[in-house]
Amino acid sequence: MAATPQNPAAATPRRKVSRHRGEGQWAVGHHTPLNGNEQFKKDDDGLNVRTRIETIYSRRGFDSIDPNDLRGRMRWWGLYTQRKPGIDGGKTAVLEPEELDDRYFMLRVRIDGGRLTTRQLRVVGEISQEFARGTADITDRQNVQYHWVRIEDVPEIWNRLEGVGLSTVTACGDTPRVMIGSPVAGIAEDEIIDGTPALEEMKRRVLNNKAYSNLPRKFKTAISGSPVLDVVHEINDVAFVGVRHPEHGPGFDVWVGGGLSTNPKLGVRLGAWVPLEEVPDVYEGILSIFRDYGYRRLRNRARLKFLVADWGPEKFREVLENEYLGGRRLIDGPAPEEPVARWRDHIGVHRQKDGRYYVGFAPRVGRVDGTTLTKIADLAEAHGSGRVRTTVEQKMIILDVEEGQVDSLVESLEALDLTARPSTFRRGTMACTGIEFCKLAIVETKARGSQLIDELERRLPEFDEPLTINLNGCPNACARIQVADIGLKGQLVVNSEGEQVEGYQVHLGGALGLDPGFGRKVRGLKVTSEELPDYIERVLRRYQAERQDGERFATWAARASEEALS
Repeated sequence: MAATPQNPAAATPRRKVSRHRGEGQWAVGHHTPLNGNEQFKKDDDGLNVRTRIETIYSRRGFDSIDPNDLRGRMRWWGLYTQRKPGIDGGKTAVLEPEELDDRYFMLRVRIDGGRLTTRQLRVVGEISQEFARGTADITDRQNVQYHWVRIEDVPEIWNRLEGVGLSTVTACGDTPRVMIGSPVAGIAEDEIIDGTPALEEMKRRVLNNKAYSNLPRKFKTAISGSPVLDVVHEINDVAFVGVRHPEHGPGFDVWVGGGLSTNPKLGVRLGAWVPLEEVPDVYEGILSIFRDYGYRRLRNRARLKFLVADWGPEKFREVLENEYLGGRRLIDGPAPEEPVARWRDHIGVHRQKDGRYYVGFAPRVGRVDGTTLTKIADLAEAHGSGRVRTTVEQKMIILDVEEGQVDSLVESLEALDLTARPSTFRRGTMACTGIEFCKLAIVETKARGSQLIDELERRLPEFDEPLTINLNGCPNACARIQVADIGLKGQLVVNSEGEQVEGYQVHLGGALGLDPGFGRKVRGLKVTSEELPDYIERVLRRYQAERQDGERFATWAARASEEALS
């Protein structure tokens, strides 16, 4: 049939019309759950699972736990099932969740701003010894993670933590996670502004609040007024960074949309300066934008970074001001100045603004135990005022040490293998949980990182340039591999004998702070775990031979030949 004005369809073949379901954004009317995670969140708020844990699961045991609670809502209270022992990395992506699940849990204690009293730290240590087989890892988000926790013991653990003002609420899940802050807030001599009052108000508004307990994905927050930029602000969903406005004085520069994992993005500035007292309002507005406009259709596109990438900072700021701040216009402001410190981890002895000192020290890749934590509490009480901090580099700090007590404290820490004078390798190496406990992991990390420190200290005893070596057991980048000088992403590789063994893909030259950016991947470069010390020694010796005066490793790695990096 020929096409006519009365029959235009005859001119072209008929195409199948598909219905676009959108991205699951609540603000545009898409409330129907588009995946299983959104369905179980709609069925029952994750915060409600606590009652079932206390009244049913802890009394009837592991087998009584509903699957949607076990692998879903229990995260809202900091609980993940840990990996069943003996399952190798080759089976991580093959087995069903119930085949990977052990009958024990990881339990994450949130430590907002890294702030602890010695009383709190002692309780954390005692719980580790009594209920977690001594485990108590310090994370790169200032938390403490237990392993080997039985569901039967969870209510008692909560009672003890909450008795000293700590909590596991929304330490995991699609929620506002721990709010990281400068570990020397209100303490350091060079601080621009103390963000602690804002952090406390942000916590008060959103924790245990069902208005914010169903987000598209996790939401990571950082705030710091330190000029050394000590909270990795570029890779948080929202960050408030201390700056001095030329007219209004100290306040915060606002960043949004950072995050790593398998699709890394650096955060962007909104170009807005916010005074301390307005930070909680702006924070709550940004959190609400994520809740209402965030993408809920695909889990791998649900983080805030994807919305920010699509909107851009200008539209994001416009929506924030018009829809969530009642039309209030934010003040334009300056960017943070580049940090001048060689390290940003506060390790060593530093003078406080009150004339006393704080002492930062380095456990091995964040691995401590309950007994050690109680001994740290004892040292902090004997040498300080009873205040301790955790950092975003898996390190710890004791505050308020009188000058005459510093040497004694440093020696006592050394006796516990918690050095305040670490080598570059002890200071700069971090590792995620790895295959020992994590169901997503493919390779071992904690023990490998500790062994690597020892080998590099032996082989390169004079190496003293700042250097970060980050080991991750899978592609999800919990240990920030893309922004490390040497980032190691765990995977199975083939060795020289043709055998499949544990190894790493290598990222070189990533950085935060000074010239932030993601590390370079050398084509085809994969290193077995056994070859790792040889490889890193070889690359660092080439760096030492080829570097220009004052050149950082990341800068050299960006310009070096692939041969030099292989």
